[in-house]
Amino acid sequence: MKNEIELEATIMELIINAGQSKAYAFEALTCAKKGDWQKVDNLMMLAKESANKAHQVQTEFIGLDEGCGKLPITLIMVHAQDHIMTAMLAREIIEELIEVYKR
Repeated sequence: MKNEIELEATIMELIINAGQSKAYAFEALTCAKKGDWQKVDNLMMLAKESANKAHQVQTEFIGLDEGCGKLPITLIMVHAQDHIMTAMLAREIIEELIEVYKR
C-alpha cells in the first residue's frame, strides 16, 4: 500500500494527465476550426496518450482498493475522478465535433 505522500503524488499524476488530455483535445478542436487536419490528428493522438496515462493511474487505484474501501476517499481523490471523467467526456464530444468540421 502506498503511503500518504505517494498516494497524493499519484493522484496529482492522474489530475495532470487528465487535464493535459482535455487541453490537447480543445487545442485540436481549435485546429479543426481552421482546417489544420495534420495538427488535429497529432493533438488527438496526444490527448489519447494522456488519457491512457490517467486511466492507468485510475486502474492502479481500483486495484489497490479491491472494492473494499482500502483507499481513503479524500476531496483530492474525488477531484481527480472528476478531472478524468470530464476529460474523457470532452474528448469524446470533441471527436464528434471534429467529424462535423471535416464535412
